[in-house]
Amino acid sequence: MKIGVVCYPTYGGSGIVATELGKAFAKKGHEVHFISYRQPVRLDVFSKNIFYHEVDISDYPLFEHSPYELTLTSKLVDVAIHEKLDVLHVHYAIPHASAAYTAKKILESKGLKLPFITTLHGTDITLVGKDQSFKPVIEFAINQSDIVTTVSESLKKDTFEFFSIQKEIIVVPNFIDCISYNNSFSQSHRDYFASKDENILIHVSNFRKVKRVEDVIKVFNIVNRKYPSKLLLVGDGPQRVYLESLCRELKICESVKFLGKTKDITSLMSISDVFLLPSENESFGLVALEAMACGVPVISSNAGGLKEVNKHGVTGYLSDVGDVESMANYTLEILKNQQTLNLFKKSALKHSENFSIEKILPLYEEIYESLV
Repeated sequence: MKIGVVCYPTYGGSGIVATELGKAFAKKGHEVHFISYRQPVRLDVFSKNIFYHEVDISDYPLFEHSPYELTLTSKLVDVAIHEKLDVLHVHYAIPHASAAYTAKKILESKGLKLPFITTLHGTDITLVGKDQSFKPVIEFAINQSDIVTTVSESLKKDTFEFFSIQKEIIVVPNFIDCISYNNSFSQSHRDYFASKDENILIHVSNFRKVKRVEDVIKVFNIVNRKYPSKLLLVGDGPQRVYLESLCRELKICESVKFLGKTKDITSLMSISDVFLLPSENESFGLVALEAMACGVPVISSNAGGLKEVNKHGVTGYLSDVGDVESMANYTLEILKNQQTLNLFKKSALKHSENFSIEKILPLYEEIYESLV
């Protein structure tokens, strides 16, 4: 098959999943064409069967902002014609699904067929989708998609709740390449951040309010009083200054390490003992799954799709959003002795294998083939 993939090129979950999925199909011998305004961060254009087509976002004199949806549509038509695409897979509704629909209709006028799949990833529904100015377009684009998928049952439910959808929605969970997380532990890296008798807690996000990173710091403050620990905060965002001031207020600055944005997240997770994710909303929680693949138990909120990923009492624990005390107590429960910690680590690693790309790829392959 010749597959077109439209995604955002940034570090967000939708872009990562789209890129890894395309790379997996390329390894199986399919020709995969990525279409975006910048090369996706995890895309290696030197890989066999992988091609990248950049969307021009030059300024136009008549527009205050570049009309990205129009230029994306034109690029989709161009790539579909010249590369003879069989199917198009767009990740994230805005503006990819609407651009795909317009491109499909243009191609039909030229006697060409290009079915497209829309995968909904989260904030395109739960955040952007709630904006009344976008709702009619999103609703229409979803209903005009040949196939619609979501990454969790929770997101599927939200989609039907927020929009009037007549299409069937297929749940295909996010996935990971389990092999890439193996053998990432480094004792020297762990020794760099913590002493032998200290635990390491970690959080990774874009430091937006919805991630509730202040709860991470408050949970850590409670845990650190009983079990000396270090907290690794990976990422950056609008709440960074506030979070630093909160650490100063709690007098825990020496124990909290702000590491900024880094590509080497796997190495940091692998040396950690507990991953904290108290988000107000998560459509799936890919970063929690990545932690589990590193053998790290997860303490998370029970929001959105997290309860489909993090199994309470098995891979970690779930608490209500904002319940800092509960999250702290669950963290202390996991860290109470090495035997308990090892049990949770082993269970987290084993559960992550249920989301291996080897198990999820055939689901997408079946969807593609049904359209082609």
